[in-house]
Amino acid sequence: MINKKSRSDVRVKKHRRLRNRISGTAEQPRLAVFRSNNHMYAQIIDDTVGNTLVSASTLQKDVKAELDKTNDVAAAAYLGTVIAKKALDAGITTVVFDRGGFIYQGKIRALAEAAREAGLQF
Repeated sequence: MINKKSRSDVRVKKHRRLRNRISGTAEQPRLAVFRSNNHMYAQIIDDTVGNTLVSASTLQKDVKAELDKTNDVAAAAYLGTVIAKKALDAGITTVVFDRGGFIYQGKIRALAEAAREAGLQF
């Protein structure tokens, strides 16, 4: 019998490998992205002390009010602009992008490009 690993297990393994190379500092924190079937989450994290500096998700009332659906490319792009604005307000201009083991296409790409257009550098 052939045992096939689940997609979530494969993603977690990819994320562990990525995290060996990617780490956020106080000068250049990590922009971590997670997407579930229904929502997207973005956090800017300083890994040296383990603090989340800025966070945004499609669960927040102000973000959810602007969206028709919370799990499409348009929602991801809007979340990218929201997280970038919050980061710039907190004085964060450059980050390291952590795609969370997800493939860089679709929603993840839309969030990253929207954050870049809103002023974050990575």
